[in-house]
Amino acid sequence: METALTRLVGVRHPVVQTGMGWVAGPRLVSAAANAGALGILASATMTRDQLRDAIREVRSRTGAPFGVNLRADAGDAPDRVRILLEEGVRVASFALAPSRELIAELKAAGVVVIPSVGARRHAEKVAAWGADAVLVQGGEGGGHTGEVATSVLLPQVVDAVRIPVVAAGGFFDGRGLVAALAYGAAGVAMGTRFLLTSDSTVPDTVKARYLAATVRDVTVTRAVDGLPHRMLRTDLVAALERSGRIRAFAHAVRRAAGYRRLSGLTWRQLVRDGLAVRHGRELSWSQVLLAANTPMLLKSAMVDGRTDLGVMAAGQVAGVIDDLPSCAELVERIMREAEEVLSGLAGLGAVR
Repeated sequence: METALTRLVGVRHPVVQTGMGWVAGPRLVSAAANAGALGILASATMTRDQLRDAIREVRSRTGAPFGVNLRADAGDAPDRVRILLEEGVRVASFALAPSRELIAELKAAGVVVIPSVGARRHAEKVAAWGADAVLVQGGEGGGHTGEVATSVLLPQVVDAVRIPVVAAGGFFDGRGLVAALAYGAAGVAMGTRFLLTSDSTVPDTVKARYLAATVRDVTVTRAVDGLPHRMLRTDLVAALERSGRIRAFAHAVRRAAGYRRLSGLTWRQLVRDGLAVRHGRELSWSQVLLAANTPMLLKSAMVDGRTDLGVMAAGQVAGVIDDLPSCAELVERIMREAEEVLSGLAGLGAVR
């Protein structure tokens, strides 16, 4: 199926596997790419050396196009961009809007720039700065999320910009792809659906927790880092929501100390990163620390399998997913379902 997205990035199918920290590593990204989707490598939880090694590993596993997700507000973002350019990465995606200068640098090197946004005005801004496409996530999406549903936000953005729009938040099958195309999107992006594949390195015990979840088990909480965060409801999340300021601060310090050892950051750098996440919001010091070390909370579940100590970011679709196909099986199924839906709609028009 050819769309503006497939033509832009050179993939066979208008499907994107999003850059999820600790989840979107070389194995998942290469499997998604080999399936004809656009695999996105998550770099925020990697050191620069690990990022370079991961890019090379993906390339050793696939000859298909893939991308790398970057944090635009990271202090070493220019160094990471340099790695992408040196390694010949074709697509750069961003969790936050990159600067005009960063977009220009990447485009000058022939890299396709696809920022992620959660509001129409943000899409308009990055489009004016030269972004090649934009990924728009509605409130159904996992991780940090907004309040506006994809079915309302997506058409707003499609009407506002003249670049390809990729729809995220609430997609998991071929029906959703057709719906997104009907709204004017050029494809769909999925995180939770790719997390729940046999190619994902997330521990089986954690995948089982996701598969057992119902739609009501997926919640949005501000208790983790002060920002709206969609995840599975767990005992840890409930405990954080019940915690008073003193208990929450002690918990945050313990978590931050662990993340500091893992990342090699100083306390000053850790606090700086936490403050960067605030974006003008009023956060307590506990939330600032938790914002800085949210990657550590995700690692506890997604890498170590400790669902009692970590958080599990999840889109609402976690409540309707009940299997673990390979990436190849998943993408093939989505495209087959999409073709069936489109054929059915064509037949309906013929009858009328």
